[in-house]
Amino acid sequence: MTLEELETIVARRANASPDESWTAKLLAKGPEKCAEKFGEEAIEAVIEAVKGDKARLTSEAADVLFHLLVMLRARNVEISAVMAELERRQTQSGLAEKAARGD
Repeated sequence: MTLEELETIVARRANASPDESWTAKLLAKGPEKCAEKFGEEAIEAVIEAVKGDKARLTSEAADVLFHLLVMLRARNVEISAVMAELERRQTQSGLAEKAARGD
């Protein structure tokens, strides 16, 4: 499965009834709640990475990707825009890109 395919699944579920779809229910709560859920999933992935539990990390990473796409949908950002930004960044080294941002 690609991220684009997953984005299509999120879009389809977003259009379902909130009574029938977790995704629709989460989106109905607004972008802030979607961001909060993404953050929770990211923290859970970090915990599993630290523990070294490969199976749990794989599961949590799947949750992170799914909830990232839900959060992006909540703010009308398409995965193609994110991928274009990643592609743009490949034109320079990571160190140069980070320095340009002032991080």
